[in-house]
Amino acid sequence: MIKLQLFFLAVGFYTRLPCPRNLNYDLLPQAAVFLPLIGWITGLICALTFAAADRLWPVSTAVILALVAGVLATGAFHEDGFADVCDGFGGGWQREQVLAIMKDSRVGAYAALGLILLFALKISLLSSFPAERIPLILIAAHSLSRFCPLLIMRHYGYARNADSKSAAAVYLPGNTALSLAALTAIAPCLLLPGLAWLVAAPIVAVNWLLGRYFNHRIGGYTGDCLGTSQQVAEIVFYLSLEALWTFT
Repeated sequence: MIKLQLFFLAVGFYTRLPCPRNLNYDLLPQAAVFLPLIGWITGLICALTFAAADRLWPVSTAVILALVAGVLATGAFHEDGFADVCDGFGGGWQREQVLAIMKDSRVGAYAALGLILLFALKISLLSSFPAERIPLILIAAHSLSRFCPLLIMRHYGYARNADSKSAAAVYLPGNTALSLAALTAIAPCLLLPGLAWLVAAPIVAVNWLLGRYFNHRIGGYTGDCLGTSQQVAEIVFYLSLEALWTFT
């Protein structure tokens, strides 16, 4: 029963999808272990949108509509974090400056350029895959990329004070929880042809470098950093998969 409640807490916090209201929000931090499963859900929404749109319009248009569906399903939860990190780390030098800029709700040049390039990469890479494989690729990418924030939470501390709005979701996943999340994250990759599961290696490597960078600059991570790790991991997934299928 507790696991079901944790799942609904994850749905309520990480997406805009409806969920029961009578939940124990004291358990919210533990709900983070369901991030890869949330990836299954958001990936499926994107996949179904693509499959429907691909019947009517060009692949690139269907890809854009799939991305729109993902943004609507999550409320741009992770993309917002990515934009804040672009502004904070791009415009701030000292730790306090970086944290202050990331908390500012205004969108700066770094955030705008970062989001434009991010979505341009997603559209370009996804449109290059065979159309019949894109739905499963979307599910696998959303699932595997959402495991990366858990790795950062596991190895680094929270950089802000406890009164931050994201502090409520800070969680240190144990070995068992992390292992179950890893299995959930990698499972969709096993359904892709070839050795697609190998893309996990560059994703983990890039995420490790990203975590070290965050820790060096601000002494840990913030909620925005976690969103960034998911978005970067998603891009690395598409890049790695395209390279893997090109040379195998």
